[in-house]
This record gives sequence, structure tokens and C-alpha cells, in this order.
Amino acid sequence: MCAACGVPTHIPVLDPEPPTGQPGAESGTGQPPAQSVKFAALRNASCRPYLGGAALAMMADNVEHVITYWVIWEKFHSPALTGFEVISHWLPFLLLSPYFGALADRYDCRKLIQASQALFMAVSLTWGILFLTNTLTVWNACILLILHGMAGALWAPPEQLLLEDFVGVEDLPSAIRLNSTARSLGILAGPVVGSALLLGLGPVHGIWVNIGFYLPLTILMARTRFTGHTRSGIVARQRVSALAAVKVFREVSRDRVLASMIILAGLGSFFVGSAMQVVMPEIAATTTGLSSGTAYGVLLFANGLGGVLGGLILEGTGWVRLSVRSALISTLVYGAVSVFFAVSHDYLIAAPLLIVGGVANLAALSITQTVVQLRAPREKKGQVIGVYGVGANGMRIGSGFTVGLFGAVVGLRTALGLSSAALVVCAAILAAYLAVIARRDRLNAAEPAQPLPADLTS
Repeated sequence: MCAACGVPTHIPVLDPEPPTGQPGAESGTGQPPAQSVKFAALRNASCRPYLGGAALAMMADNVEHVITYWVIWEKFHSPALTGFEVISHWLPFLLLSPYFGALADRYDCRKLIQASQALFMAVSLTWGILFLTNTLTVWNACILLILHGMAGALWAPPEQLLLEDFVGVEDLPSAIRLNSTARSLGILAGPVVGSALLLGLGPVHGIWVNIGFYLPLTILMARTRFTGHTRSGIVARQRVSALAAVKVFREVSRDRVLASMIILAGLGSFFVGSAMQVVMPEIAATTTGLSSGTAYGVLLFANGLGGVLGGLILEGTGWVRLSVRSALISTLVYGAVSVFFAVSHDYLIAAPLLIVGGVANLAALSITQTVVQLRAPREKKGQVIGVYGVGANGMRIGSGFTVGLFGAVVGLRTALGLSSAALVVCAAILAAYLAVIARRDRLNAAEPAQPLPADLTS
């Protein structure tokens, strides 16, 4: 059975058979076992502290959003700058992820993660100085927003290589799920902590205190022995330019499973992506049963809670298999739930829908990320992860158009509903295409070999 797509007669496995001594050589497939230990990554002494540090760093990322977005709005009252806040956060993922992935293939991933955290801290320090001296202008706000987005894009590829180095191939699905859960926990806590720092200490001291949340992960990278290449011993030696790194798109397209997983992640990001946060205020204002402010808080909490619960449920139960079919179903559920959320006017319905959507979205992203990472060639794994980052993160810019700008014309609720419906349709088309391909492969495998003519056998 194909471990990636679940088709009984499909031959390819998740990863080419590794040589003896490489991760996965024990099973001969390079794929994780069908039944892995629950919460395996938490049992790993190297991975466990990383997950805690990543959660704190992701929380700090979101705390910075809370403080800086509030100050920028209070100072400039610019809807255009508000839109740029979203674009600047995801544009580096769209443009630079393959190149940052190439850096992860070539260099020590610990140093790259430290560089990303140092950039986060430098940006926060500069924000605080500009707030304190009252010298914040539009142009330097734009520069800092872009640098903040670049720090996030630089962090992503080496993180994935380091997770695999921590736990090995067999427990990689657990590490990716729990890392996504840790990040979701940081996203959930970020607005709460950010609001507390903003109200309690003010924007200047609040954002400076926030720098401390980046330190645990930075220090951990100086203490761990894993480099992202320790287990495999494979480090890319060839220098890769930004343009050459983009060429990996062509190589990825030759692997149908790999390409379909990246496309699927990109569809969810493009049609929904960051749109939930954009439409939340309007949906909260038109939700019955609670005041708009209370409804907004409830819906925000439910949106973050879904990702956390999703990771815990998936890791603790093993209900969802690591397969293309599971990724497709999860994406379809995410799109359908988003459609229903867009038309719901009762918070008792809207909040549970957000939780279910968060579970489905985390399942889809963790499955696609795992399959991509396991199928990627080891010497170019960072670049392939970078290409995945283009789809899963960079394409979130698209939701600013499919929901944000379109919503200005037809209304945000309608735009979210139509965009979510488009996600369902596109995911269904991709599922139908893969089903046709799988059926063709089964027929080809069932056909007996044609005998050679007599004149060629003599």
C-alpha cells in the first residue's frame, strides 16, 4: 500500500529507501510506522524544550502584532497601512522561502534560528525606541514590518529540519503535529499577553519586555547538539542563489504526491488563510446573543482554541491517518465549516464551527507538511520545505484579495462564504484528479506484460 496516498495498489512510498545506517533503514521504507507512540515528540529530551521555546517565540510574535498594530492605528489611522501589515508579514514567505530553505540545507540550522530570533528582537527594540522618541513614521514602520516578516520566513525551514534531527523519521509526524500545536498555543496566548503588556506597561516597556520571550529559544539553540544535519550527515555543499533556489519548483512538480500536498496547502491559504482575523470584527458585530465586544473575544478564543485542541486530539487518538486522502478530507471540512461560519449569526453556532475548523485546518497542514518533508530528497529537503512555505504561508496574501478587497465590494461575510466555497470546489477538483490518476495507475499495474516478438527473443 502507498503510505502517502493510501491507494492499495499504488507502489511509491513516502521516501526513497535509505541506505543502511540512515534514518528509516530499519523498516526499508523511510516512512513512519503505522502506529507511532502517542506524544512521542514530548518524550524526546531534545525536542521537548524546543516545543516550549517555539511556543514562547510564537507568542512573542503575536504580542508584537498586538502592540505595534494598535500604535500604528492610533498614530496614522491608515486603512492602507493596515492592509500592508498583513502583506508585509506574508510576502517574505512568498518570495524568500525557497532561498531560506537552501540556506537550511547548507548551514547549521541552530545558527539560522538564532539569526531569526535576533532579527525579531532587533525589530522589537527598534519599535520601542521609535515609540519612546515619538519618531515613528510610515516609511520606517513599513521597513520594520517587512523585517519582522523576514524573521518569520527565515525561522521556518531550519525549524523543520531540526525537528526531524531531534526525533528521527519515525516520530517526525508527532513532532510536526506537536510543533503546530505549540505554535497554536502561542497564537492563542499572544493577544492575551499582548493586551496585558499594552495596558499594564504601555507600548514602549511592553514591547521591550516582550523581547525576553524570544530568549529561551535563542539560548536553547546554543545548548543543543543537533544541527539539523546530525542524524543524516548530509549537508549541501553547493552555493545556491535566490534564483537557483526557485528552480526547485520544477523538480517538485515531477512528484505528483509532493506537488498535490503543496497545492492543497496553498489552496487553504489563498482562499481562507488570514481572512478569519479580518472578518472577525464584522461577524462579531452582527452575531446575536452577546455584545459585539464580548462576541469578538469569544470568537477569537475559539479560533485559537481549535488549533490547540486539534493537535492534542490528533496526537492523542491517532484517528487521522497520514495520507493524501486524510489531507483532502480535512481541507474539505475546513472549507465547508468556513462557509457555515460565514453565514452563522448565533455565537453558540459560530464558536463551535471555529473550533472544528481549527481542528481540520491543523490536521490538513500537519499532514501536508509531514508528507512533503518525508518525500523530499534529503540533499534538497530545506528547499522543498521552502517551496511548501510558499504555498502554506506565502499564499496567505491571496486571502487579502479573495476576502479583504472582494469583501469591500460584496461585504466581508459574503466574501468569506464565497471564498470558502471556492476552496471546497478546488479541493474537490484536486481530489477527483488524484482519483483519476490513481485509477489509471491501478489499471497500468494490472495489465500483463506484453510478450516480445519471436524475432527479438531468438
